Amino acid sequence: MADSAVLQPGLQQPRWQVDRFIVSTALVGLALLGGLIWLETAPFMVALFVVGTVLGMALYHGAFGFTAGWRNLVVKKRGAGMRAQLLLFGVTSLIMVPMLHSGQAGLVGAVAPVGSSLVVGSFLFGIGMQLGGGCGSGTLFTVGAGNIRMVVTLVFFIAGAVLGSIHLPWWLDQPGFDPVPLVSSFGISGAILVQFVGLGLIAWWVNRIERKAHGSVERDELLWKSQGHGVFRTLISGRWPFTWAILILAAGNALTLAIGGAPWSITFAFNVWGAKALEVVGVNMSQFEFWTWDYPAMALKDSVLTNIPSVMNFGLLLGAMLAAGLANRFNEASRNRPEGRQFLAAVVGGLLLGYGARLGFGCNIGALFSGIASASLHAWVWFASAFVGSLIGIRLRPWFRLPN
Repeated sequence: MADSAVLQPGLQQPRWQVDRFIVSTALVGLALLGGLIWLETAPFMVALFVVGTVLGMALYHGAFGFTAGWRNLVVKKRGAGMRAQLLLFGVTSLIMVPMLHSGQAGLVGAVAPVGSSLVVGSFLFGIGMQLGGGCGSGTLFTVGAGNIRMVVTLVFFIAGAVLGSIHLPWWLDQPGFDPVPLVSSFGISGAILVQFVGLGLIAWWVNRIERKAHGSVERDELLWKSQGHGVFRTLISGRWPFTWAILILAAGNALTLAIGGAPWSITFAFNVWGAKALEVVGVNMSQFEFWTWDYPAMALKDSVLTNIPSVMNFGLLLGAMLAAGLANRFNEASRNRPEGRQFLAAVVGGLLLGYGARLGFGCNIGALFSGIASASLHAWVWFASAFVGSLIGIRLRPWFRLPN
């Protein structure tokens, strides 16, 4: 995550400039795509498209990336980004676990089996996060903000996801056991409490690392006010304090569950986009077992505008583009084009992200964020395995000419 911009006393605030072309393009794209979704599907899909747009703005304006937060803890011994993620998990768990078990029909949590596929997949995803330069949400919102290197990562993310879908049935035959909802063992209150204890222990470990390295703990994750501008300008052009992003992301995931019937997910859409592209060039995807299962087969057959993860991803991309235009920072990260080993890192990282996400039943959003919000054991196994993989990815970054 980027460091906070602190305006020095006595200095005049820079004039706020907006990239009108990018803002206009994003607004036209939102209007056209929103209209198509309205005509093709139903109003609830338009609502999810809007939720995706707001999530994209929150991710960009809050600079809420999981990858940099993990790397800052390991390399710089600073834990604000990691603690912001833990707060997000706690707040969302408090909202969504009772929702899922309220008795309302049609709500399904993000639960998945625990086994070889999960451990290997999340471990590979962790390596890919550091080489590719982003996680599932981080890749999408930086692409929306015009980062060319992340476009390369996204293309190979999709390729890896399709390859993972072809191999997934084999991985599911390896040792493992059925999904473990914590509510089944501890009840609703007990499951939330167990997760709070787990999050609290991780926060204590993060604080210990930071205090040991720096003598104190920075509390950027608890800031409510912008350090540089007024509330209105900060809301429109960023950068948001972590607390704003945490509340918007938690509310967005809860709204996704309430409107769409399942928590927020991102990477299944990549499987669908890649499989549809292969079918266009003549590949029969139904020869692969994964694409004969009910949900993947239906998603492959139907329009992407009827697929919830796809619709929300489109909103997220355009939301991040709009936010970058309002901040006048579109394409800012692409001043140095990826070449040589940096380009190779985007390719390898993207493939590992996609393959790992399919084997690990999702990315940092679908498996980790939504998994903990659903009180599923697999999310905690995903967290630990991906973090170990991320440690290896951080060690590999210097060889790929990537700064730590």
